[in-house]
Amino acid sequence: MDLQIALILGQDGITNGAIYALLALALVLVFAVTRVIFIPQGEFVAYGALTMATLQTGTAPATIWLLVVLGITVSLLDGIQAIRMKRNDKLIKTLLWNLAYPLMLLAILFLLPLAKLPMLVQMVLTLAVIVPMGPMLYRLVYQPLADASVLILLILSVALHLSMVGLGLLFFGAEGQRTPAFSDASLDLGALTVSGQTLVVVFTSLACIAALYFFFERTLYGKALRATAINRVGARLMGIRPALAGKITFLVATLIGAFSGVLIAPITTIYYDTGFLIGLKGFVAAIIGGLASYPLAALGALLVGLLEAFSSFWASEYKEVIVFTLIIPVLLWRSLKSTHVEDEE
Repeated sequence: MDLQIALILGQDGITNGAIYALLALALVLVFAVTRVIFIPQGEFVAYGALTMATLQTGTAPATIWLLVVLGITVSLLDGIQAIRMKRNDKLIKTLLWNLAYPLMLLAILFLLPLAKLPMLVQMVLTLAVIVPMGPMLYRLVYQPLADASVLILLILSVALHLSMVGLGLLFFGAEGQRTPAFSDASLDLGALTVSGQTLVVVFTSLACIAALYFFFERTLYGKALRATAINRVGARLMGIRPALAGKITFLVATLIGAFSGVLIAPITTIYYDTGFLIGLKGFVAAIIGGLASYPLAALGALLVGLLEAFSSFWASEYKEVIVFTLIIPVLLWRSLKSTHVEDEE
């Protein structure tokens, strides 16, 4: 290995680490607010990338039908509840968001010349299809068992992950897809040539992290999520509804996942099950942060990205094993650091 190879590997590691950082932050957020280990986070990465690729072929993505089905189901559940409570305002909001919006988006996708649209518009349509699935899935899968144990919520996450992988195979097939780069420019830095797509990924990820910081520090909903993460009971006593906090959390997590998929689609070929490994690497970074610290999770993601890049050079067959083995010393260190309490007999 010479300096040029090391710089290239470092560039790849930082690029991957930027994506893992976004996913790690989303996983930490979801666990802190809802106690859900959100394993399907990676599936939204694959759904975002493959939906974008499908739009670029001029075909309406099959994920829009999933959005319509989820919307109809949520409309029935919440609509019946609103009618029993005689809450017409809640009924109207439910029908507008969960029924009218998916149907309107369905009509738009079939009327527009999707292949001829600018890439930015295709990206917006992709996010418009994928992101609303997060709150809907929370309402259908997690909200009915919001007070269950972490183990039960983990089992729900595994079941949802397997279902979404199967639907991904049905929607997109077994063939991998890739989208054109957002930028064909390049920047020469001595012995290293940095592609425009790499710069787009890194700086966009940094912008997203800054936007998340602003959201949590300056907005009312962000402060409500922080309060729920610190003390769920106290937040409920202060008037913050756990259901609303959960839906907002899943909305943010789904937005991060789908947007990450759009960013990496030009870099690597995405298959229907690619998101699982990507999500797991984000989970390793979140574990480094103790599923609680956002800065440590971001630094852990950078470490995971660099370790993956250099492992692919030294031992490409074992790079996944090396990355996931990183979780063992972290868990061991946290176990030794924590205070153990003996169970009373």
